[in-house]
Amino acid sequence: MKTLLVSINAKYIHTNNAVRLLKANSDFDIDIFEYTIKDDIDNIIKDIKKYNPDVLGLSVYIWNITIFKKILCKLSLVDSKIIIGGPEVSYESSDFLDKYPVDFIIKGEGEIAFNNLLEAINSNSNYSSISNLIYLKNKEIVHTPMLEISNLDSLELPYYFEEDIKHIPNKISYIETSRGCPYKCSYCLSSLEKKVRFFNMKKVKETILYLMKHGSKTIKFLDRTFNANKKTLELFAFIIKNNNHKTVFQFEITGDVLDTKIIEYLNDNAPKGLFRFEIGIQSTNKETNLLVDRFQNTRKLFENIILIQEKGIIDLHLDLIAGLPKEDLHSFIKTFNEVYNLGAKELQLGFLKMLKGTKIRREASLYNYVYDTEAPYEIISNESLSKLDINEIHLVEHMLDIYHNKEYFGKNLHKYILNNVSPYNFFKEIGEFYQNQNYSFKGYQIEDVYSRLFKFISDKRTIFTLKKDYLNRSKIKPKIFWDEDIKREEKGIILNKLATMNKTPVNSLYKHSVIIKYDNEYYIVMYENFKSKGYEIKEDIK
Repeated sequence: MKTLLVSINAKYIHTNNAVRLLKANSDFDIDIFEYTIKDDIDNIIKDIKKYNPDVLGLSVYIWNITIFKKILCKLSLVDSKIIIGGPEVSYESSDFLDKYPVDFIIKGEGEIAFNNLLEAINSNSNYSSISNLIYLKNKEIVHTPMLEISNLDSLELPYYFEEDIKHIPNKISYIETSRGCPYKCSYCLSSLEKKVRFFNMKKVKETILYLMKHGSKTIKFLDRTFNANKKTLELFAFIIKNNNHKTVFQFEITGDVLDTKIIEYLNDNAPKGLFRFEIGIQSTNKETNLLVDRFQNTRKLFENIILIQEKGIIDLHLDLIAGLPKEDLHSFIKTFNEVYNLGAKELQLGFLKMLKGTKIRREASLYNYVYDTEAPYEIISNESLSKLDINEIHLVEHMLDIYHNKEYFGKNLHKYILNNVSPYNFFKEIGEFYQNQNYSFKGYQIEDVYSRLFKFISDKRTIFTLKKDYLNRSKIKPKIFWDEDIKREEKGIILNKLATMNKTPVNSLYKHSVIIKYDNEYYIVMYENFKSKGYEIKEDIK
């Protein structure tokens, strides 16, 4: 029986563990075709038709469901069974059986159900005893019980296929140490799982060593709350001990319950940049958090975040969600500013998505939610935020991404924002400046990002500092987009002084350096052999 699993990922660097888990836990030979959302639909259809599977399985998520719908509408297979599964079709999905040529939907965890279904298809047996299925029988929709896999150790892991080895260095590797979440946030699909279950730690460690051995540069743990595992510290210690100085590890952490002893251990023992923590704050509004079943100790959370950043060992990514119940624009601005002030390396501003199956989607009418009926079901407005408010927050999101998350600047812009204005207002106002100047939010060069900022900021001292950031970030002499305000004679005096100090031929400085000034302060960056070095000189030249 020819069986094909198809995955469409958001980016090439992503790896779909789901289809590999199905293959690893099947008694049948299975092939996998993997694409991205940028691939041509007609080419995907041609590949599937050429393969001509007896069974076709599709791995469906919010980022690819629209593409799969188009494929299903155009795909014509003779005598093939089509199975779909994944988070996007595990809830409120019965209409797929009427609208599309789908024979079975697997809801929830699919490893056992998929293999049992293949056995039933192969032997032409009854499907009613197979859990986690939705299918048509005599034009009636049948739902079999949705069960979780109680013993995760019974699963074969999806990391050891020969055909994947050559791709490991070029893709993010995903690992699970657990499934489920101890928390019940009403907007999250993990809240629907009944309990947290753990994989065998010995197997997890073996997987880490295997992926590192084959060149994985980023290993991301899929656990919704990684620190729910009692063996969290043990695994951190294992990674530190086996550090190859090439692989970075990412974790989703619940920050307010993270043991301070673990933070102190990492600050004292981990090398800089080995770990990256993603911490969801979402909102600092207590009423809002309670309405979405988040029982967050914000004071403790902030204390832990400050402690995490104390020594700069762990890269920190914080998350916010705009559009949660009862959080109006004033409250969201307060949340944003409080979180931005923490100084995390990355702050992701997301928008509430009314995912199928979640409690918040069922409660949408309580807060007058208007949201997109197509994936990803993003909020348009609610009783607390108008459409104009949401659009304003989107503008802030765009500018936050450009002027903070992309790391085009050092810490100097962050200091300027904190010392001068409300962070939210800074990003809002520079966004409005972009709009007034008809600047594009996409397709820009790095010098555009700086030059537009220099036009927006009036403080010359700040501009001088940010010019330093621009010059220092490059290893070769960069494009200079500002007008020089240094006279020829003045430049000669400074470069001759530097040549004497540094024992460097002055002609080389003229050729390979850039010089900027503010009052009597001069900053020179020398670029040579793909290296850059900055020099500061104070000289009162009349």
